[in-house]
Amino acid sequence: MPHAVQAVRAGGPDVFEVVEVPRPAPGPGQLLVRVAAAGVNFIETYQRSGVYAVDYPFTPGAEAAGTVEELGEGVEGFAVGDRVATTEGSATYAEYTLLDADKALPVPDDVPDDVAAALPLQGITAHYLVNSSYDVRPGDAVLTYAGAGGVGLLLIQLLKLRGATVITTTSTPEKAELARAAGADHVLSYADVPARVRELTGGRGVDVVYDGIGKDTFDGSLAALRTRGTLVLFGGASGQVPPFDLQRLNAHGSLTVTRPKVADFLLTPEERRWRSSELFGLVAAGKLDVRIGGRYRLADAGRAHADLESRATTGKLILVPGGPGPAAADPGAAARA
Repeated sequence: MPHAVQAVRAGGPDVFEVVEVPRPAPGPGQLLVRVAAAGVNFIETYQRSGVYAVDYPFTPGAEAAGTVEELGEGVEGFAVGDRVATTEGSATYAEYTLLDADKALPVPDDVPDDVAAALPLQGITAHYLVNSSYDVRPGDAVLTYAGAGGVGLLLIQLLKLRGATVITTTSTPEKAELARAAGADHVLSYADVPARVRELTGGRGVDVVYDGIGKDTFDGSLAALRTRGTLVLFGGASGQVPPFDLQRLNAHGSLTVTRPKVADFLLTPEERRWRSSELFGLVAAGKLDVRIGGRYRLADAGRAHADLESRATTGKLILVPGGPGPAAADPGAAARA
């Protein structure tokens, strides 16, 4: 029987178990996918711990790549053996997962499985940020945070491809080097960010701030913007921003603030294909590097969560199905650029 990871109750990373489960059968409009790799994302730590309500036992995961093994009734445009990925799946911490065909992203032959699993959520996030939440133009000055994180490294590269000047932040010299290698023009610590941004832009401020941190950086993000600049608040890693007086946007120079989420930028199969095909195309052309910071077997899902919650990781963490046996040391877990 296939195996899947289950959180048997709410709690820490030790609540995960690898269990045998029935092989799923696809319903109408679904694909049965044999998972080659699954992405690990922070929301899943909230589901495991009970911060977000789920029914236990619970198999986490929404992001994966693999091979189609069976088609449900009415599926068109896919065949057994096709390689697909998704950021809109469910229960992907498993050897098999069911996926709605309209949410499947075709994977080109020259994109490896691990990259295909690591890219969808963070890549599509970076894509909608630079193309849709704010349309970055050549010469724009941009501030983004956490430049060595999974979104940060991809976002820097996409911004440079759009011709922007990129200012980012990191917490360590090692992470600063990763951000510079991705193309960042200026890498700052988290101290006095607005003042440093003003210095680097000749007092003008940046055209747009991409802020995934939230409460701890929000005020500084507003202060770093030029007149009529845009703040794209796409996350809340430090906590949610409290309600604030909209008149502050007037006082800071007729600013714009938007609070997007990825689901609203994946509304149709056509939009999904546009974003994913551009991203996979850039990877295949050698223009976009996807850093994988750690590979773990299903039996090591708890360690993956512990490492992610430590906030010491860089790039993307993935699970690679391989049965429920003892987790072997992974020589590639350090990083891959």
